[in-house]
Amino acid sequence: MARSIHRTARPTLASEPQLCVGQRHRRLAAVGLLALDQTLIFVGFAFAYWLRYLADWPEPFSRVVLEVATQNQVEFSAFLLPSVLPLMLFLALRFTTRGLYRFAPRLSLLDQLGIIFNSLVTGLALLIIFVFLYKPFYYSRLIFAFAAVSIFILLGGWRLLLAGSRHWRWSHGIGQDRVLVVGGTGLGQQVMSGIASSPGLGYTLVGYVDDRPIVEQGRATRVYRHLGQIDELEQAIIQSGAQQVILALPFWEHGRLPELVAICQRLGVGYQVAPDFYQLSFDRVDMLQLSGVPLLRPKEIRLRGGNLVLKRTIDVATVLLTAPFTLLLALLIALLVRLDSRGPVLFRQLRVGKDGQTFICYKFRTMVPDAEARKADLVAHNEADGPLFKIRSDPRITRIGRFLRRSSLDELPQLWNVLRGEMSLIGPRPALPDEVARYETWHRRRLEVMPGCAGLAQALGRSDMSFDEQVRLDIYYAENWSVSMDLRILLMVIPVVLSGRGAY
Repeated sequence: MARSIHRTARPTLASEPQLCVGQRHRRLAAVGLLALDQTLIFVGFAFAYWLRYLADWPEPFSRVVLEVATQNQVEFSAFLLPSVLPLMLFLALRFTTRGLYRFAPRLSLLDQLGIIFNSLVTGLALLIIFVFLYKPFYYSRLIFAFAAVSIFILLGGWRLLLAGSRHWRWSHGIGQDRVLVVGGTGLGQQVMSGIASSPGLGYTLVGYVDDRPIVEQGRATRVYRHLGQIDELEQAIIQSGAQQVILALPFWEHGRLPELVAICQRLGVGYQVAPDFYQLSFDRVDMLQLSGVPLLRPKEIRLRGGNLVLKRTIDVATVLLTAPFTLLLALLIALLVRLDSRGPVLFRQLRVGKDGQTFICYKFRTMVPDAEARKADLVAHNEADGPLFKIRSDPRITRIGRFLRRSSLDELPQLWNVLRGEMSLIGPRPALPDEVARYETWHRRRLEVMPGCAGLAQALGRSDMSFDEQVRLDIYYAENWSVSMDLRILLMVIPVVLSGRGAY
């Protein structure tokens, strides 16, 4: 049973020294990274000097590199004050201000490499301008090109090894940051689910605080530990030893953020704010500005106008070109369905398409003829969440029907729906009217595009993912559609269908 932290007395601050120790360790680690970077910059420049003046280059490189006579070579000490030390100082300041030594929020490896590359190019460009204004014919220009490559390889290679080491340690539960989530609504649960499913991010969830515990089937869930109410955040942080706090409050409680941020700052723990775009139901946004004020608006649906005409043309052409093969396959499947059980070969069902318009969707029959009448008796065995109804071992499915479902061949007649303009080859799966009736407001955004025979959700997980996850993938597809995305989804669907993963 979930334990709650009661507000009977002010807690002891025994955990505060641990927080201070953690901060000292972070500072020492940052200083260590800074010192190592400086060492590698020095080594990289020294290696560039060796390449330019001392290395034995084979022909024809030797004529390009060693164009300076031996008696005119510059000693390495001549580069220290005007070149090496200024570059080390500049990169140290640049890396620090760009957050390369901050542990939270963590930068991805690509972000780190981008900071290193941009800073290195800027630093060397300024250095070249200064040096050649100071002594234009004294220093070799080629050494700076060698320095750029060698320093980037050393810094980038070191961070690649560090990222791999961190990912391995975090994936095995070593050195993870203890994270406490504020909020137990849909947004908070999404954050906690992301932490629990991605140990490689370096976070371990200690629990959450919310005025109302998450309840499933009439009782508090055991999945996420409830540590008390939001007003008890300070006690929860101290007693759980949390090192990071993620504020995932619904938008109507954003007025409490200043107080909660002040608590995190007073205790010296890091904090991050998750904006409540969950209720707005879009994964990507367009950024606007109004007199310096950032404005966010939902990303527009891509499948409109010329894009819609292009997609429709590809759908019709693909169906017609593959018709000789699909018709023969359809005739064979129809014969097997007829021999397997009594009843019609095709199953006709009312589905909801684009903009909420209904249409008749065709499939090969995979269940007994009275399947819909028996559905009410099986509601208690439903294994899907949200408005979906799915049972892994549905007793209504016929023998050939089970094979057709696992291979998705039961949906072959939907190519006729594609020709009729009611469906597309790729898109969100068409929903039943009773499912749509139970949609939340943000779910309806998936109805702004034409449904498809296969979609991004089917390519990634089919029936193994939650309904909300499927809807968010459908919205992402609608907002970011491209021909190449359709092709990638098609290539992803093929192995999923062949393996039967997530299909039932």
